[in-house]
Amino acid sequence: MARLAAGVVLVTAYDPDDGPNGEDVGMTATAFMSVSLDPPLVMVSVRDGSRMDELLERQPLWAASLLTDGQRQTAGRFAMKGRLSDRLLFQEVPHTRGEHSGAALVDDALAVLECRTEQRVRAGDHTLVIARVLGAALPHAPDAEPLTYYRGRYRSLS
Repeated sequence: MARLAAGVVLVTAYDPDDGPNGEDVGMTATAFMSVSLDPPLVMVSVRDGSRMDELLERQPLWAASLLTDGQRQTAGRFAMKGRLSDRLLFQEVPHTRGEHSGAALVDDALAVLECRTEQRVRAGDHTLVIARVLGAALPHAPDAEPLTYYRGRYRSLS
């Protein structure tokens, strides 16, 4: 599957139950796709037992920021095991809070989607989270290049 090129997405959700002020949680994903246009549905695959899996099991609202080639560092930081706390990572990533989801939306992403989970499907050691798109925006210039993942590395199309 390393030979299948994929777009890189930062999936985010707000955890209101984490401490007095809540906390943003983020995860880099390459297993993200459009499922349906009518109604608008998307899907992300999350590893069982991960913090994001646990959060999305109890929090139906989340977001996806489709990253640009210039956002490799953001993708890498949210993909690392044993990384800094999400609170510290989000301090370094310019973002706004989504109107529909309350989740962090990465500034200057190719596109941002706010979602509400409709179905969770167990699949091996992952859970497929299927969600309705509540809102979408194009915050970046239309000529920006997408960040892709191919053969174990981040790549650009050009």
